[in-house]
Amino acid sequence: MTKRVYIKTYGCQMNVYDSARMADVLAPLGFAVAESLEDADMVVLNTCHIREKAAEKVYSELGRLNRLKRRRRASGGEFLIAVAGCVAQAEGEEMRRRAPFVDIVCGPQAYHRLPELIERAKSDPARGAFDTEFPVESKFDHLPEAASPQGVSAFLSVQEGCDKFCTFCVVPYTRGAELSRPVAAVLAEARRLVGHGAREITLLGQNVNAYHGAAPGESAGGGTGWGLGRLVRALAAIEGLRRIRYTTSHPLDMDDELIAAHRDVPALMPFLHLPVQSGSDAVLARMNRRHDADAYRRVVGRLRAARPDLALSSDFIVGFPGESDADFAATLRLVEDVFYAQAFSFKYSPRPGTPAAEMPDQVPEVVKAERLAELQALLKRQQDRFNRAAVGQTMPVLFDRPGRSAGQLAGRSPWLQPVHVDADARDMGTMRDVRILAAHANSLAGELASQATAVASVPDAAEPERVPA
Repeated sequence: MTKRVYIKTYGCQMNVYDSARMADVLAPLGFAVAESLEDADMVVLNTCHIREKAAEKVYSELGRLNRLKRRRRASGGEFLIAVAGCVAQAEGEEMRRRAPFVDIVCGPQAYHRLPELIERAKSDPARGAFDTEFPVESKFDHLPEAASPQGVSAFLSVQEGCDKFCTFCVVPYTRGAELSRPVAAVLAEARRLVGHGAREITLLGQNVNAYHGAAPGESAGGGTGWGLGRLVRALAAIEGLRRIRYTTSHPLDMDDELIAAHRDVPALMPFLHLPVQSGSDAVLARMNRRHDADAYRRVVGRLRAARPDLALSSDFIVGFPGESDADFAATLRLVEDVFYAQAFSFKYSPRPGTPAAEMPDQVPEVVKAERLAELQALLKRQQDRFNRAAVGQTMPVLFDRPGRSAGQLAGRSPWLQPVHVDADARDMGTMRDVRILAAHANSLAGELASQATAVASVPDAAEPERVPA
């Protein structure tokens, strides 16, 4: 009899990818993916520890799941609760104490062992199965080769972990040290994704541009390896793959080879997420970012010299311990200098176990809120200007999902903007020239520029002019 698993994903694209691979791991055990919690025999919470109070939100959800588990067991049914991801890694022992009804806890590097953990949980229900050890081997070496289709736009994890140890961040403690997948494994998975219909692939990693994968025929650690720029060039040669993106990158790892790929590879989209966190050198030093604001500006300058139509997004933290009014003003200056098409900005919140949580001079919440509002207003003005600059332009849009209304499709511009167009459902998965008619707060609206079946290639021109700051 078919069993069903419901996987609830929190957080980043890496977790979205991991959830899909968990489904692949569970499929040989007879688990199909459930559309709703009520239809499931097993639920997996794939958790994220980045946002404030992430662990408490998980415990709240677990309380609801425990009530469902008791009802299901009372009627003679089976219901397993598993917690995976970064909260599981950080809170494993605490979870055993606070939520003993959880059957399985596994960190983000251990989910390939879910079949074994299920057997252990069933054989000893009172104790459950916990696995939050960082394995010596890569989990990617043990995942099923076959991957579930992801659709027109697919994620592909190429790098995990972080060696940077920013003082505010839990990733090195929850994901472990930096690890890059071998080139051959990445290319093989990319070909499978394209064979399943993917036309755009986003390469994922905590520090994706730190990628240093073993070259084909080379053992891990046995040679110089390939950087991300060379990997991008190899991926661009895969027939049927039209677009390549990558996230998240670090300014320190933006090397010459990768910058040259932005210049030379048309399939590499002109949109880059390049987190800076602050524009203040003093704050960047306390964050252990290992670059200053002008070094970031220089990287941006080199990238835009290579690809003049490049648009940027970034991450910002306001109210980091010790941040003064002058420090915050430096962040505003950097934003004005660089100009962002979009950005993510947050108030600093302490993460247990990180050095910043113990720093003196914590900024009052009211000050954080005021600064965040001012920063977000500036970023929103820039985003609006960038979107308005697209109106009247014609650009290639890859249709990857239904639109908001009947008879409508939605896709992404080269700059990752959602674009809604009246189009036939048969155009799903194709790339069409679209003339932009209107810019909204977070999306664009357009019309097909012609009735051609598809755009032959990503054009070198026809991009919206970047509005300077």
